[in-house]
This record gives sequence, C-alpha cells and structure tokens, in this order.
Amino acid sequence: MSFHTCGPNEAMVVSGCCYERPLLIPGGRVFKWPIIQKLQKLSLNTMTFRVDSNNVYTKKGVEISVTGIAQVKIEGSKEDMLAKACQQFLGKSESAIHNIALNTLEGHQRAIMGNMTVEEIFQDRQAFSKHVFEVASSDLATMGMSVISYTIKDISDHEGYLMALGQGRTAEVHRDARIGEAQANMEAGIKEAQANRLKYEAKYANDVKMAESQRTYQIEQAKFNEQIYIQQAQADLAYELQAAIQRQKIVEEEAKIVEIERKQQIAIQEQEIQRKERELDANVKQPAMAEKYKKEQLAKGQAMKIVNEAEAEALAIKLKGDAEAAAINAKAKAEAEQMALKAKAWQQYQDAALVDMVLQVLPQMVAEVAAPLTEGTKGIKLVATGSDAQIGAAKLTGEVLDIVERLPQVINNMTGVDLSKALGGKSGTSRA
Repeated sequence: MSFHTCGPNEAMVVSGCCYERPLLIPGGRVFKWPIIQKLQKLSLNTMTFRVDSNNVYTKKGVEISVTGIAQVKIEGSKEDMLAKACQQFLGKSESAIHNIALNTLEGHQRAIMGNMTVEEIFQDRQAFSKHVFEVASSDLATMGMSVISYTIKDISDHEGYLMALGQGRTAEVHRDARIGEAQANMEAGIKEAQANRLKYEAKYANDVKMAESQRTYQIEQAKFNEQIYIQQAQADLAYELQAAIQRQKIVEEEAKIVEIERKQQIAIQEQEIQRKERELDANVKQPAMAEKYKKEQLAKGQAMKIVNEAEAEALAIKLKGDAEAAAINAKAKAEAEQMALKAKAWQQYQDAALVDMVLQVLPQMVAEVAAPLTEGTKGIKLVATGSDAQIGAAKLTGEVLDIVERLPQVINNMTGVDLSKALGGKSGTSRA
C-alpha cells in the first residue's frame, strides 16, 4: 500500500479493486494498492484562451475578425462535473485539453458572429460577450468545464467598414456639436440680455432703497444721539456719585483690612504659642509619660512573671508531692504485703528460709566489701611494717578474706541463726 497526495489545483482518480466506480479526490490524500489499483491525476488549473475568429461573415455579409479572451477550468468542486471531465479528458495531456476547449469556444464565437450584424457586435459588445459566455458555458458544462469569464479584446475588418461607421458617426457628432454650440450661444445671449435687464432693475430698486435707508438711518441716528447725550449726562452724575460711594467703601475696607491684619497677627502669635506648647509636649512631656508608662508596664510584667512562676512552681511542687506521696504509699503497701508474705514464709521455713536468704545475699555482701578496691581506684600503695611474712598483694587478699570470715558471726548476732550449724557444722563461709 502506498500513500499519495495532491494539491488543491489537482484531482486524483483511483480505480480498480475495491471500487465499483472510480474514487474522485480533488486536492487531498489517498492510499493505493499497487497492481490491483490505478491512480491518475487531472489538472484543475485555470486555462486562459485567446479565441481568434478571423474573416467571419456576419448576418448582413460583412466580413470581420473578432478576438476574445476566456478563462476556463475543470470544475473540481462538483463531483458530477468532475466525473464528466474525467470521462472526457483523463489520460490526455494539458495541451490536448486546451485545444478541445479552445476549439469549442472558437466555434461558438463564430456561430454567434454569423447571427449578428456588425453594428450589433460593434455597438453592444457586452451583449455579444454575454451571449458567447452563456452558449459556451452550457456546452462546456457537458464536458465538466466551467467558463469563468469571457470578454472581447478586439474587433477589426479588412474592408474599412468599421472605419466608415466611425466616420459617419463622427460627422454626426460634429454636426450635433456645431448645432449645439449655436443654440448654446443664442441661449447665452438671451440669458445675458435678460440678466442685464434684471441687473439694472435690481440696481435702481437697490439705489432707491439705499436712499430711503440712508434717510431713515440719519433720523434714527439723531434720535439715538439725543438719547445718548441724556444717558451720558446721567451716567456722568451716576459715575461721580458712585465714585464717592466707592471711595467711602475703600476707606471702610482699608480699616477692615487693618483690623483683619491685627487679628491675623494675634492669631499667628496664638498659633506660635500653641506650636511651642505642642513642641514642648512632644519633646518633653510625651517622652516622659511614655518612659513612665514603659517602666510601669515592665514592672507589672515582671510582677506578673514572678507571680506566674511562683504559682507554676507551687503547682509543680504540689503535683510532685502528690506523686511522691502516691509512690511512697504504693511502695509501702507493696513492701508491707511483701513483708507479710516473707513473715508467713519464715514462719513455715524458719532457719532454712533465713539461711537461704543469707546465702542469696552473701555474694553481694562480698562484692560490696571488695568494691572499694575495684571501683574508682586508680592505684594502690602498700606499706608493709613489722615482722609479718605476708606483704604486698597477699596481705591485701588476706585482709579481705578475714572480713568475709567474720560475716557468719555478724549474721548470727543480727538474726540469731548460726550459719555454721545450718550448713552442717562445716566452716563453709569462705567456700560459699
């Protein structure tokens, strides 16, 4: 299996196994099985044609030549038209497709030229182009093509017919222009005379109105001057009166200003006094009060700390005492029970029990006797005097054994039990 792609200006056609009808893919991708499937491509590019129809006889037998420009393309957006195009052009080269479309357009252009007069073609090119476009579009659509545009580029003939049409029309235009110019000049003269008449009439009426306006203006101006003089005299008197009033007000305002300045100076002095008091308060009183408050708070905190520590210590002592009391009580109770049990056992075993206890404790007693010589002793200095034969380490060992031999007598004095008799009259102390 192979993977194939094409751009938006191409169409792929896959036929063969797995497809009842060819698969059409305009601008996409597809998988193709080799050998059992066939893939072909068809160009969807726009084709531009120069459609020349030379020496064609029109409806009235006039021979002319027409050159048109057309854009045609295979329609890939519609599946039915793409299928028709594949049937018509698949496997053909682009030049072959170009020739087929060009010949079709040229044939329709010739046919339409033969059904129209030179005047119709020359004077209404848009109608001719529209007719060719419609006829060619319907015909090319059966081949899967669409006509994008068609327009006439040039119309010519070899007999001068078009030039003659142009000259006649040019003469008519010149004639109409001269007639129009004469009529325009005549109308212009009439309009000019009427305008002059109206101008003079308007000028006379305007002069009369100007004279009347001038007279009315002078009369009204005299009235206005009279009123102006009266108003001016009244204004002068009022001005003097107002000037005197204003001068009096100025004197009063100056006195007020002096009073206000005095009050402001007093206020400034009071503010300065208040500022100095605030400065004294901020620099002296407030720091002193803050220091006093700080010391008071520190004293209170220290006192509170001492009280709290005392209360905590008392509570700890109380809890410790309660715990120790409970422990002593429990220990005493346990020892009492143990002593009761021991007493009961001694009552049963008497000397044998005592001997057993003594024998159990005897090694510990011997170890305690020898402990000073082993624990915490870095060195021993022996000094021998007299005539005793034992000196040095032998003397030290003999003294330890003498202490051990005295233990049965100590036990007898403390408990009333003769350890030698209990062991069968043997001197077994040292052996034990």
